[in-house]
Amino acid sequence: MTDTQAAPDHRRLLLRDLEQPRDLFANIGPNWYASVMGTGIVGGAAATLPIQFPGLRGWGTAIWGLATVWLVVLTAAWAVHWVRHTERAKGHATNPTMAQFWGAPAMGLMTIGLGFAQFGPSLIGATTALAASWVLWSLGTALGLFTTAWIPYMMITRHEIGQHHAFGGWLMPVVPPMVSAANGSLLIGHLPPGAGRETMLLACYAMFGVSLFATLAILPQIWNRLVVHGEGAASAVPTMWIVLGPLGQSVTATNLLANQARGTLGEPYASGAEVFGLFYGFATWGFAMIWIALAAAVTIRTVRRKMPFALTSWWSFTFPVGTCVTGTSALAARTHVPALAWWAMGLYALLVAAWLVVAVRTAHRSVVRGDILAPA
Repeated sequence: MTDTQAAPDHRRLLLRDLEQPRDLFANIGPNWYASVMGTGIVGGAAATLPIQFPGLRGWGTAIWGLATVWLVVLTAAWAVHWVRHTERAKGHATNPTMAQFWGAPAMGLMTIGLGFAQFGPSLIGATTALAASWVLWSLGTALGLFTTAWIPYMMITRHEIGQHHAFGGWLMPVVPPMVSAANGSLLIGHLPPGAGRETMLLACYAMFGVSLFATLAILPQIWNRLVVHGEGAASAVPTMWIVLGPLGQSVTATNLLANQARGTLGEPYASGAEVFGLFYGFATWGFAMIWIALAAAVTIRTVRRKMPFALTSWWSFTFPVGTCVTGTSALAARTHVPALAWWAMGLYALLVAAWLVVAVRTAHRSVVRGDILAPA
């Protein structure tokens, strides 16, 4: 059989499979929630930019709204996946690669929850918007703390892992507490002064520490793997960008929490929080910028050699860069340095460009070709 004869046969088989509704949900895993994170932060980061211009808030609201709708649709589809393909869904937790992306649903929930606090009050009223934000933050935080302990436990007791297996995805299950710390800072200001507000602030700092020290344990392993064993498969190269997630989000968290420390903690702790936010922020931000340069160089090199599209990895280009946008914006707000403000705008332009490329490729593979939804 010739190649021209085989291609139509392949398409007919693919269409036949897709005509079975049961199979449409066979391959929906937790990794799909990276698209919610990556889309939601495009909207959320727009609200934090130090330079605002007409139409920016409307753009951010629209993108957040799109991500919110997508969260609902995806969650419904994932529920069907669990009902119809229960064993495969459970198998994701035992797969050393897919298991790492169990952190994505938690971060997806909190990313949308943040948008409710940022954009919701003008759309559905402050009371409803804040209630929705609290619910999504609470669900995401609970799930994130669970994955932070559960996935490493699975790696220790059940996964078979070699020295060359470390990759950026190992950070996915331990980043959610950092997202909780950063996003929770916006909810602290809506609590009345007193023990409850102070407890929330300190809990956010504790979750910052949970994620930070887990990151510090994992990052050297990723560095060692890259230096000793190389970048690995071309399709996995985008996961290098995941390293930016805990870095950028920790800069965001320390500075937003410092804003809430004033009026919540007494002295010298409130001033100490601001000092910590500034110096920790710049030290970490500097490393994040170097990592962007490193990841970009490796990515460009791989693209020249052909880098195939992969849903699990390509969405790594979005959310991590978005955390660098919010982190840079937080530092710009603290220091009022114009160069930082423009740097944040440049990073946001990079984020939007990356999101457009990945969203278009995802839509093409899902709708036009259909092979993302085809049975494995």
